[in-house]
Amino acid sequence: MPTTQPVSYVKAHLAEVLDRVRESHDPITVTQNGSPSAVIVDHESYQRTQEALAILKLVAMGEKDLTARRTIPQKQVFADNRAKILAAMAQRDHA
Repeated sequence: MPTTQPVSYVKAHLAEVLDRVRESHDPITVTQNGSPSAVIVDHESYQRTQEALAILKLVAMGEKDLTARRTIPQKQVFADNRAKILAAMAQRDHA
């Protein structure tokens, strides 16, 4: 359950706040002068959020490419990748 704490509380109880966030995976909104100022999240949740954001950015880029008709036929993609894999394997075998 997300909670809100004033910055003075967070400063005075930082270790406890970090333990709670890490164990519960619930973010804590930190307020300063009564207004939201920051959010504390556990590292695992932060990483998942960053990964999801990266995927959404890729989807948006793909949608722009589709709209602009910047596409490559599937057969060409597979052929190009197959050629790259075979070249990498040949290079590895000769190394």
